[in-house]
Formats: sequence, C-alpha cells, structure tokens
Amino acid sequence: MFSVGPSKPFVERLGAFIADPQAVVDLRRYFGIGLPPGTVPFTGSRFEHLAGGGDRPEVADRITAEDLVAVQTLSVTVPAPVALDILEGRLGTRLSGLLQAIPRDVDMVDADALVVADGSPADRAWSLLCEQYGLSWVIAGKVLARKRPRLLPVYDRVVRCAVGRPPSFWLALHAALREDDAALHRRLLELRQVAGVPETVSALRVCDVAVWMNHQALGHACP
Repeated sequence: MFSVGPSKPFVERLGAFIADPQAVVDLRRYFGIGLPPGTVPFTGSRFEHLAGGGDRPEVADRITAEDLVAVQTLSVTVPAPVALDILEGRLGTRLSGLLQAIPRDVDMVDADALVVADGSPADRAWSLLCEQYGLSWVIAGKVLARKRPRLLPVYDRVVRCAVGRPPSFWLALHAALREDDAALHRRLLELRQVAGVPETVSALRVCDVAVWMNHQALGHACP
C-alpha cells in the first residue's frame, strides 16, 4: 500500500483552523444556516447541491452543463471552448473514461492513498483538465470536486496560502485525515453537526470552507 506521512506544520495549520470557534460561525454564515429561505450569502453554498449534485449515479461519470454552472458558484469559469469540448467533444469522452475509474461513494479518509496519488485516474483527469487552454489548476480541482465531493477537495490559492504548499495537497490531506485514528476527519464531522450543515456536505468541503472563510477574512494577499 502506498502511503505518505503527514507534514507536522501542515497538520497543525489545518487543525488550528478546524479547532477555532470561529469555524462554526463561518460555516453557518457560508451555508446560510438560520437565515430566511432563499437567502444565499455565498453562491458557493450551492456548489454541492445544485441540480442534485454532480455525483448522483446517473451523471457521476460525465461532466454536465449543471456541473459547469456549479463550478461558477465558486467564482471560476470553464472557458467556453473547453466547456463545449467537455459537453460535446472528445475531451468529455476522455474525462468520462477517467471518472469511471474514480470511486464515487468513498470518503478520502477511507480511500487508499493510491486513489489520489500521482498517476491515478483522478490525477490524470486533473492533469488533462489543466492542459486545456485557459483552465487553471484551481478550476480543474473544482470541476473534479464537484464530481467526487467526498474524495477530492476544493483547493484554491486562499487555502494554499493558509496551509502551505505540500508537494501533493491531495496526499498531504489524505495523510492528515487518517492520522491518529482519523481524528481530524472526526472533528470535521463534529464541526458539521454543531454548525447545522447538512450531511450532504462532505467533510472535505467543511474543511475547505472553514479554512477559506477564516483566512480570507484576515485579508491576506494570496498569490
């Protein structure tokens, strides 16, 4: 089995964001918990749930127009030529083939590290997206997070600025979630429950939102 130990600074930074009492406040604000129905303070709160989600069985292995709209709720846009190739062209066919090889119903913490390692179908799908003109690593990651929200995290420049730059964010996060009998993963589930966030929001997304909200609130200029 392939494995990698978590970096102590990475785990400590991540743990500090999750343990901060502000995380509950931030999650409730982000997902509109306690606000009147229809109130959407952050469009990203619809990322998981738009049109029933990107990992529902009938669409899990292909990227749909709904997925591309969902990605826009996270303030990025797949360039139109790439979007058309995904929806109607060879790029979409190639991505579907890779998606079929990526587990749909497993959390990152329970997956073998090989599932998110370099050269895995998930990594190849990410690389294929990154090869497209005008499509950055941030957008590629968000597309895949929409399709496999329990397994693949949303990762952008704010989160990278907050927790550091491990050689592989996926592997570093995987190792961190599994350390100490999955203590961090269990804390994320507890945080989700305390904040009142629906269980349909993955532990990975709870982590992303808690880190992103806290760090961007501090006004850091993240490259």
